[in-house]
Amino acid sequence: MLIMFGTLFICLLLTAPMAVSIGLSALTMIWANETPTIVLAQRMFSAVDSAPLLAIPFFVLAGSLMKGGGISQRLVKFADACVGGITGGLSIVAILASMFFAAISGSGPATTAAIGSIMIPAMLAKGYNIKFVAATEATAGQLGVIIPPSIPFVIFGLATGVSIGDLFMAGVMPGILIGCSLILVAYCVAKTNGYKPDRPLPWRERWEAFKESVWALFMPVLILGGIYKGIFTPTESAVVASAYALFVGAFVYKELKLKDLFPIFAETIVLVSKIMIIISAAGIFAYILTIYRIPHLVGNWFISITDSKIIFLLIVNLLLLIVGMFFDTTPAIVVLAPILMPVATSLGIAPLHMGVIIVCNLAIGFITPPFGVNLFVASQLTGLRVEQMGRYLLTYIGVLVVDILMISYIPAISLWLPSLLMR
Repeated sequence: MLIMFGTLFICLLLTAPMAVSIGLSALTMIWANETPTIVLAQRMFSAVDSAPLLAIPFFVLAGSLMKGGGISQRLVKFADACVGGITGGLSIVAILASMFFAAISGSGPATTAAIGSIMIPAMLAKGYNIKFVAATEATAGQLGVIIPPSIPFVIFGLATGVSIGDLFMAGVMPGILIGCSLILVAYCVAKTNGYKPDRPLPWRERWEAFKESVWALFMPVLILGGIYKGIFTPTESAVVASAYALFVGAFVYKELKLKDLFPIFAETIVLVSKIMIIISAAGIFAYILTIYRIPHLVGNWFISITDSKIIFLLIVNLLLLIVGMFFDTTPAIVVLAPILMPVATSLGIAPLHMGVIIVCNLAIGFITPPFGVNLFVASQLTGLRVEQMGRYLLTYIGVLVVDILMISYIPAISLWLPSLLMR
């Protein structure tokens, strides 16, 4: 095992792509044990030979169609109509709109790009500090992997066998908690810096904004309602989301033209290809871990340290926060979830609860250097270097850590809604 982990560490130091690092480290282990190389191809193929994985490309496509079809703009307009008249209204709008968009796209970088491209220029035009603007949009974007539908929840469900539909429901309340805490931070910063709110819109204009965005707002209801009513599976819901976004963008809002589809499909293919290559490489890595009983050994190690659920969750949170800084969410879940789940269940932690803890922790990795993807998206949109967001970013991260601790030690935040719907 030292050979495999040593190779992985060296590849990461050399800044090799994540898929190459994971796949090459697994290959060295196969060579060292004189295992037939065909095992590599078989396991990599079997890792992506799964019908539920079809949810990933279709949720990514749905997010791209939303951005190109005018849906994201209308979500922003509706959020502005609701809270634009509050102190720091535009920053709150950015967070609220990200929550709406997250309820459809399932992707952190997609949420940052779609909402940030609209809100960042608007906030800068109103005199908001550019460092605060960039940090706010990058942080709000990480809600894209927490509020369902969520691509990391799909991957966690596939890696552990936990119901993806139940994971979606378990992510609703944590997503709302985190969104509200970010709104509170944005309000306090705006109050401190003296950012003036816009005038409150008359109720007539708010009603008009609602009517214009109702097609967009209905999308999460359609997806999640359809899953829990048994009308379609989580995988089928992704197809429904894409078809719905295409219909609304092309025939209701009439902003999606035939010439726009090729760039949207191309963007989706490139992004999904990257995700699938990582999943296939992580599949062979996880297979080798299983052969050498690494989950069992790690479980025994944890139990030898402590049999306290409180201490275990604290260690896991620290581990995941560090891992999230250096690893993409997809390989981190595929590798770590099978290792941590047996220990968690032996200590009486519900699989749904553990899934939410893992995903919420890794979501912070989207805004922590050196590999915080949302930071790079926000950097491109604002022209700032990542380190220039530091002070505001640290404030947001501090609040997110408090949220993670609440989610970890108050299981009802994650489990209340699934238990309510299961009655």
